Amino acid sequence: MLQFITHRTDRYDEIAGTRAVLAGGCRWVQLRMKEASDEEYLRVGGEVARLCRAAGAVFLLDDRVHLVRALGADGVHLGRHDMPVDEARRLLGAGYRIGATANTFADIERAAALGADYIGLGPYRFTETKRNLSPVLGLEGYRTIAAQCRAAGIALPTVAIGGIEAADVAALLAAGVDGIALSGALLRANDPAAETQKIATIINRNRQ
Repeated sequence: MLQFITHRTDRYDEIAGTRAVLAGGCRWVQLRMKEASDEEYLRVGGEVARLCRAAGAVFLLDDRVHLVRALGADGVHLGRHDMPVDEARRLLGAGYRIGATANTFADIERAAALGADYIGLGPYRFTETKRNLSPVLGLEGYRTIAAQCRAAGIALPTVAIGGIEAADVAALLAAGVDGIALSGALLRANDPAAETQKIATIINRNRQ
């Protein structure tokens, strides 16, 4: 699976970026606007939601559990310092996807116990799109954590995140992750739709 996390650049805002990656075949979008007011988040999110529905894509919010129903989102992704997973589940109910950020196996154990549906595991390497970055994992970190999850019988899907480029994707999938989350790598490309299509093809080829 390929997840796009929105990010504003000189060339693309959240709406234009979403439109481009959906055109390239991405079917999982997370709306991330850390500094935006709820009013702006709702305005932008309404259009991103419309684009995702038209494309048949999963639409998740970053952090803002209280806006999930208002935007008709499919769920929410929670960082390590956001609302706890079990509290979000209590508020949203069983019909919504809840993802949790993890940096260690202990983080994954905790998220699994609280009822998370998937894990955003990272960062792979340093990235400028995220503040307060956790220690980078590298390929060996992903291999180690994947082995720990297998040994513990934890089968939550894991999505690698953090500074990932197209050239990293095959090795990350081989290391044991189930999906890739990208932001800057897609929007910095000359043609984000074409770059999205290229990476989606790599993922599909390596997941078969």
